[in-house]
Amino acid sequence: LSVNSPSTLIAKRCLVSGRVQGVFYRASTQRQARELGCRGYARNLPDGRVEVLVVAPASAVEALVAWLWHGPPAAQVTQVEVQALSLEELAQDTAAMQQGDGLPVGFTIG
Repeated sequence: LSVNSPSTLIAKRCLVSGRVQGVFYRASTQRQARELGCRGYARNLPDGRVEVLVVAPASAVEALVAWLWHGPPAAQVTQVEVQALSLEELAQDTAAMQQGDGLPVGFTIG
């Protein structure tokens, strides 16, 4: 993403519900995100959902959000809640593992 200035990037936080834990959802999301050139993370939540933070140009973010509705073959997604974040809000998210530009480093799973 180094070729993209922060002004061309958008950020979204997604909460994915359904059968999304124990089915390689996070690892598959990481692979898909990296292919699209996205930064962020995917992590399990205690309530059974997966939280996905994605930062990239709008077209890549929208492509990943669309993919989240399907996930890997064993997943059964019932809902994807999407919240837009400003880059300023993102800079305050300590879980995003920020680098010097206030954006996440790569795409991680946790």
